[in-house]
Amino acid sequence: MERSESEYAVDPFFETSPDMLCIAGFDGYFKRINPAVCDTLGYSERELMARPIRDFIHPSDVEMTAQHRAAIVSGQPLHNFENRYLHKDGKVVWLSWNSIPMPDLELVYAIAKDISDIKTREAQRNELLSELAETNQRLKHLTNATAHDIRSPVAGLVALSSLIDTSQIKDPATLETLEILALSAEDLMKMLDRYVDNLNAEGHQSMLELLDLAVVFTSVQSSVRYLIERSRAQIQLEVEECPRVCFHRAYLEGIFMNLLTNSLKYAHPGRPVQIRVCSRAVERGVELEFSDNGIGFDAEQNRDLVFKLHQKFHDRADSKGVGLYLVHHYMTSLGGSISVTSQVGQGTRFTLFFPDYNKASK
Repeated sequence: MERSESEYAVDPFFETSPDMLCIAGFDGYFKRINPAVCDTLGYSERELMARPIRDFIHPSDVEMTAQHRAAIVSGQPLHNFENRYLHKDGKVVWLSWNSIPMPDLELVYAIAKDISDIKTREAQRNELLSELAETNQRLKHLTNATAHDIRSPVAGLVALSSLIDTSQIKDPATLETLEILALSAEDLMKMLDRYVDNLNAEGHQSMLELLDLAVVFTSVQSSVRYLIERSRAQIQLEVEECPRVCFHRAYLEGIFMNLLTNSLKYAHPGRPVQIRVCSRAVERGVELEFSDNGIGFDAEQNRDLVFKLHQKFHDRADSKGVGLYLVHHYMTSLGGSISVTSQVGQGTRFTLFFPDYNKASK
């Protein structure tokens, strides 16, 4: 049974579509529009049909739209063309057009989507990215300035320690203190130099190198030897199973420094300090466990805050809430991860995952 053409009428689609559907003439006027056009632009059908289409276009987009309209009139279809219209109340409406010309009828069949929300989100995102880039640049400048300012007194300390004539000092404790002071100053100067070099590097990935865990940890350990000896801490380093990781040297030093000094700072007063660092092979990388028997904290209750900036879990004047934030940043910025388990009075255990970049890239 044959159906008549009227049984396949497209009016229901035209009238109910949420997208803007229109037929325009080569003369620049709307010939037919659906209700969505009126709803989107705020004009009545009579108002939209009575004036040239260009009257409703944002003044800054009129010329650009005219150029694309000329291409349509010449027979070229138009896809994903974006321009701005002005709503009757003056607000900007962003539209994305797809248009097909019918030269023999001197008509253009077009459909448009209102993408104003998308454009608003894009603008907000770009603004945030711009602010982030500007803030990052300011922080980089501030960090460079701070590192430069710190280097001067540290350099003076290194020079001063080299001038001390230890041959005239007979007290063994004084000699040991001066030796620790000189070594600590030299280590600090080296770390500052590397830090400045890393800030000026093009990217973190370019700074990756195969690092010996024991060598890096021992270097950090020696720089705080006085604190370790004063607290009489017992440190177990068990990294024979997986002795090396591919990572950023300054970042790994920063991780060890923060975790080690935290363990010393938050030691339990009723027992000797015990710190254990061990590594093991896991799928697609190396897992490093850093644990202590310190005073601990309620990690479960604070699981969403542990690695946030300026979060403190102990009432100490020297707690700034920055160390764990930096450790988390160092790990995650290079594709790694860090987690923590801890209970009050029971110590703390950090688990760090270092990805194998060769396996991760496959």
